[in-house]
This record gives sequence, structure tokens and C-alpha cells, in this order.
Amino acid sequence: MSKLDKIEELQNLLKDDPQDSQLRRELAVLLIDTGFNEEARQHLAYLSKNFPEDEGIFYNLGIVYEKMKDYEKAKDAYIKALEIQPEYADAIYNLGLVYTELKEYDFAIECFNKILEEDPDDSNTYFNLGLVYFKQENYIAAIENFQRTIDLNDEDLYAHFYIGNIYKELGDLESAKYEFEKVIQISPDYSWAFYNLAVIYYEEGHTDLAIEYLYKTTEMNPNDYEAFIILTKIFLKIGNWQQAGETIEKVLSLKEPLTGDDYYLTAMVNKHLDINTYITYLNKAIKNYHTMSIPVKSVKEELSRAKVLKMEMEENQEEE
Repeated sequence: MSKLDKIEELQNLLKDDPQDSQLRRELAVLLIDTGFNEEARQHLAYLSKNFPEDEGIFYNLGIVYEKMKDYEKAKDAYIKALEIQPEYADAIYNLGLVYTELKEYDFAIECFNKILEEDPDDSNTYFNLGLVYFKQENYIAAIENFQRTIDLNDEDLYAHFYIGNIYKELGDLESAKYEFEKVIQISPDYSWAFYNLAVIYYEEGHTDLAIEYLYKTTEMNPNDYEAFIILTKIFLKIGNWQQAGETIEKVLSLKEPLTGDDYYLTAMVNKHLDINTYITYLNKAIKNYHTMSIPVKSVKEELSRAKVLKMEMEENQEEE
């Protein structure tokens, strides 16, 4: 019997006997498993009123609210479960996750440390503890906990990925590359690892490798406009105007809304392809100056030069 058939069966049984709390509880859990969160919430809310001392009901209610991204209510539900059963490990762990989402990092750390006191070999808890420290930009503590994760489970690609990001942030590019390559060994289709390697090679000036890894990124994630932006910049740098033009078109088709920087980059591409389009996008960049990292004064000066250049080109055409 499929889960949906089981849900229908339980719903019919509950119609015949609405007071059967065990049926309602089983139905609620199955609704959570199949993504019917609002329906599950209604059943669990009903049960919580009738069984206010049942920690399992409040724990499942926390799960539902967490899935619905209502983290404040999820927090309240898990706390209620822990008031009833203070040693409820799953509730402590999930409460730590919710505190992380709410950016209440000190409380999250407290929850995860409680789990590790009971189970010092829980790799998932070390990972989540590392994630909290990462969000706090406490990179030393983050690496320590991600490393503990890897010591217990070397195949945890996300721990390797975050360590790679930290090394990249700290400027240790060789160590960062090692970690991102490890991610690719574990999961050959993880596009973010290819993207981060491409960024490092781009910053190091290894153009060919950067292009290779960016193409791999876009093969796995055709909607990665950030990869296309870097590709455009590389093609501009090496003077491949045609490839730059084709690539910036990808950015324009994927990104919404466009920023002043996007318009300016498009203008720079068309500077070498079409004077009218070049001027059009310089104007668009200026209109969106609040999202442009280049001083608007510089872009206005460039626009003035472009208009002069256009006039000279038109005069030359007339003379011919």
C-alpha cells in the first residue's frame, strides 16, 4: 500500500471514530512524511490540547513548524517537548537547528554540546556546530568541528566544502583547492565545488583552468549566472569579444533583476561589438547606479566618450 493510500485509509477510519487519538497521531506522522504540513499541523494541534503532557506530540509539531519555516513556533514546540522530557535528544538536536535558523547562535551551541556530551561520536552534530561557528565567522572553531566531522565520516562532502570555503576566505588557496577537489571525488556533480575552484584559478590568473572549471559548473548547473559573469570577464580580458557577447546573453536571460554592474559589464562587452548597444547599456548602468560598484561619475565620463566616438564613426561613414 502506498503512503497516499494509507493516508486515505486512516482518514476514513478517523471519520468513523474521531476520538481515536492513536489513529490521528499515526495520520499526522504520515502527513509529515508526505509533505502535507498544514494538515499534519491541524491534527497535532488538536492532539496537543488533549494530551498536553505528551512530548512526542510537541516534538512532531516542532518538525511541522520547522518544515513550514515558522521557526519561532518550532522553537516553542521543541521547548515544550523538553519541558516534559528534558533528556529528549532528538528535540534538543532539532532545537539547535532552529536556533541556528533564528541566528540565536549561543543557544544553538548549547544544544549541540548537550548532544555531544551524550554521544561524542555524532558526526552530524559536529557538522552543525561547525556551521554555527562558521556563521559567527569563528573560523578556527568552525574548522575544528568540521574536521571532527570528517574524522568520523570522511565522506561528508559538506564538511570538506565548508573547510574549503574557510581556507579560501583565509587566503590559503592550496588547502582550499585540496578540499574542493575532495568534494568532487565524493560527489562528481557538485557544481559549487567546480565553481569555487574556478574562482580560485581565476584569481590566480590561470585562465584556461578557470574556463575549464566554469564550463563544468554550467554543465551541471545551467542556471548559474555567477559562473557566466566570471566567464564573460575572462573572455573580455583575453579579447575574445564574440564569446564574451554570447556569454553575457546568458546572464541577461537568467538574472532578474539586473544590477548596475550587470548593465555595465554588458556595455563593456558591446564596446567591442556594437557602439549603439554599448551606449544603451551605459545609460542603463547609470540609471541603476545604486547597484553599481563603479563610480557613476566614471561611467558618465565613459558615456560622453562613447557618444563622441559614435559621432566620429558616423562622420567617417558620411565621408566614405
